[in-house]
Amino acid sequence: MPLPANFITSVQPLLGEETETFLAVLAEDAPVSIRLNPAKGRRNPMKFSESVERVPWSQWGYYLADRPAFTFDPLFHAGYYYVQEASSMFVEHAVRQLVTEPVVCLDVSAAPGGKSVGLLSALPEGSLLVSNEIIRPRANVLAETMTKFGNPNSIVTNNAPKDFAAFPHFFDLILVDAPCSGEGMFRKDDVAVQEWSPQNVQMCALRQQDIVRDAWPSLKPGGLLIYSTCTYNTLENEENVRWIAHELGAEFVKVRVEAKWSISPSAHRDAVGYRFFPHKTRGEGLFVCVLRKTSAEELPMESPKRKSKNNLSSFLKDTSPYNNYLKHPGDFDFMEDDNRVFAFSKAHSQPMLLLRDRLKVVAAGIELGRWKGRDFIPSQSLAMSVQLNTEAFPRYAVLYEQAVAYLRSEAIVLAGASKGFVLLTFLNEPIGFVKNIGNRANNLYPQEWRIRSGYLPENRPCFLGEAK
Repeated sequence: MPLPANFITSVQPLLGEETETFLAVLAEDAPVSIRLNPAKGRRNPMKFSESVERVPWSQWGYYLADRPAFTFDPLFHAGYYYVQEASSMFVEHAVRQLVTEPVVCLDVSAAPGGKSVGLLSALPEGSLLVSNEIIRPRANVLAETMTKFGNPNSIVTNNAPKDFAAFPHFFDLILVDAPCSGEGMFRKDDVAVQEWSPQNVQMCALRQQDIVRDAWPSLKPGGLLIYSTCTYNTLENEENVRWIAHELGAEFVKVRVEAKWSISPSAHRDAVGYRFFPHKTRGEGLFVCVLRKTSAEELPMESPKRKSKNNLSSFLKDTSPYNNYLKHPGDFDFMEDDNRVFAFSKAHSQPMLLLRDRLKVVAAGIELGRWKGRDFIPSQSLAMSVQLNTEAFPRYAVLYEQAVAYLRSEAIVLAGASKGFVLLTFLNEPIGFVKNIGNRANNLYPQEWRIRSGYLPENRPCFLGEAK
């Protein structure tokens, strides 16, 4: 699709004599990259079936030679990896370098979840991540992504950025991966090309300022804000981070990079940032800037913690019915809400309750399951959790065709399996529960997550090999 003439004119001051090379690369196919889930990789080590290249600024990112049918890979649905554009993995590099102690982190505009799962792999052990999305259908997609990755120190919310102002100085780190004009995704997204205009760029820049301004009171003085866009123009990038520094009160923070990565510096010397151009780096367009908050708003007389109607007494005193479901049940508090039972890490129980009390929470901690009459039906959240005690249920290893049928929410037959709730595994990785009644197994996979295509590849995706 032809690029807008005004866009070409706008990038010429940034690229000069490199403009033609840059435009030629935009006509090529984008590279394919994935990020492995380190928590599940430690539990179930896998190998690549062919040689792959590391994404140099990511500990867990890899380039693939081609694009397999990810939709039909059970390991993808089990949260073993996430398909993520390589440049965006730079956020992981910045966090690993700058954050060394456990923090409470907010990803303001997190859907579909790529940068949030990157944060989970980069944040120090014991951190709490709040992943937010204002649009409810996208928040549901975000919750699916985060649930599949299985980290219990995660909560997904469906709120406007201004709602977090109710938590003054609550977060140590905020990521604003701002909705933008999408120039950096032009070779992957024809819609972004069609919708681009100078007016849209200006509108996006103002909306980005609104998002940062709304979330700013919830960041602690001295806390870090990571601002990123997948666009090239300076209005949404350098101009906006200079506005943050001057109007809201922040200083720029440098991130160490290696020269061989070919990451470009900011277009403005007084705004420290990092630019990814696809003719230089193997990935899509990206801008990243890190700022440290230097201002300090006056806190309200009464803190949100004291206003919360919930407290630690909300948790169950008798946890014996649920202890066996988790590897380390002593590390968790358990709560029942509307016949559903949740487990929250004790280190974050109070913040979890506070957030549940004041925000629209889509997913939090580990949902163990729900009571239906006398049956306790285990949840997909439990199956996906890295805290799942796999010894708590009979297990049944399914073949590839069975796994795909299960992920389509079809009924399957388990020859010789125990009756009752059974945990299905594929290549030793849990993929979900069924209730086996003998002649068939009732599928408990969430309907909204199911594979909707009836197509089945002739050969299953095999870029990941068998478990070691």
